[in-house]
Amino acid sequence: MKITIPENAKMILDTMHRAGYEAYVVGGCVRDALLGREPGDWDITTNALPVQVKKLFKRTIDTGIEHGTVTVMVGKEGYEVTTYRIDGKYEDSRHPSEVTFTRDLTEDMKRRDFTINAMAYNDEEGLIDRFGGVEDLNARIIRCVGSPRERFSEDALRIMRAVRFAAQLDYDIEQDTRDAVKELSPNLKNISAERIQTELVKLLLSDHPEKIRLAYELGITKQILPEFDRCMETPQNNIHHMYSVGEHTIATLQNIRPDRVLRLTMLMHDMGKPATISIDEKGINHYYGHAEEGKKIAHGIFRRLKFDRDTMDRVCNLILYHDDRFPATEKNVRRQIHRVGEEDYPLLFEIQYADTMAQSTYMREEKLKLIEDTKAVYEKVIERKDCTSLKTLAVNGRDLIELGVNPGKELGKILGNMLKDVIDEPTHNTKEYLLEPERLSEFKKDC
Repeated sequence: MKITIPENAKMILDTMHRAGYEAYVVGGCVRDALLGREPGDWDITTNALPVQVKKLFKRTIDTGIEHGTVTVMVGKEGYEVTTYRIDGKYEDSRHPSEVTFTRDLTEDMKRRDFTINAMAYNDEEGLIDRFGGVEDLNARIIRCVGSPRERFSEDALRIMRAVRFAAQLDYDIEQDTRDAVKELSPNLKNISAERIQTELVKLLLSDHPEKIRLAYELGITKQILPEFDRCMETPQNNIHHMYSVGEHTIATLQNIRPDRVLRLTMLMHDMGKPATISIDEKGINHYYGHAEEGKKIAHGIFRRLKFDRDTMDRVCNLILYHDDRFPATEKNVRRQIHRVGEEDYPLLFEIQYADTMAQSTYMREEKLKLIEDTKAVYEKVIERKDCTSLKTLAVNGRDLIELGVNPGKELGKILGNMLKDVIDEPTHNTKEYLLEPERLSEFKKDC
């Protein structure tokens, strides 16, 4: 079994071998190479101590030297080289309190999370697979190395990694590993929000975001995203739907491209429904105001999981407007672009398509036609460069100040009134029209 190792990584291995040390590429890069995927990183494991590694290379960085890791720099590329080690007791469900270096590769492999990540390789010895990694790759199974309860008790983040790998590879989780996930998922409370966020996003951006259902079934979302559990438990007795809120959400994730903003929007777009559900006299479910409530819920999730502000603002904005559907007129489209924003508005076509395809077939063709018609109108508006924001308004604040308008709220309201006029009638977007004295007086009313 031959793996083609990049030249820089091969140079590091050869250098270490010439110095009398063992060295292998290890972990995810071996797994991905065996699967025919392009590895993102080529990590190296060795029996050389960190100080010995540092003596062999001109440029190194002590990225995790207390745990045996030194980054060897080759040009602008960095390669992590880690000494074989045995982890001590895990006191925080994430990091060992101490590590002990070892000369035994098998002892090092025992501490790794899953069999498919516990393989090593070099050209001289070939593949080192002492825990059945190849067998599990062929069986498409995620299985812990050794005792699943020990592995998950050591590092609770591995609980999320199990489902994330299942999503990225479209694998099943072996039964003992699955049982341990379900039993120990409450330990996720000990993991930092940033780590949870990273794993959640990787799952969502995978080719199989529907595996979030598995995270629900194993009790993971109960710990990290209880809002999703409430969606899974909320029915939709309505002619427009055929799934629960949660199953509808999963279907939308499968119907939209793997973009961070889009997948997060679909995950949270209906999270306001459980809180706004009402039942009419015919027993039909309604969810009035669910978009506004969903925006609030999503904002809380983003804050809790420590997402960046730009992602939070964009997703919350799209959630607020995800269900806006109006006749496909130019005026309506310009108004929508203004409300939603020029950057995010075109994403609504993808969002509403995914939403529609995850609903019942009732009026599906009409809904899809409205999306296409609206998109066609949008393309005309963009091609004509109609004004939909203050950036392209023919008049700016400086023009009004020169005419004696005081800077401040009044100026902002006047510009807003002008923009409303121009959005409704694009031909009005000229200085001559907007600054005509009588018309300017109209724009100043109520300011």
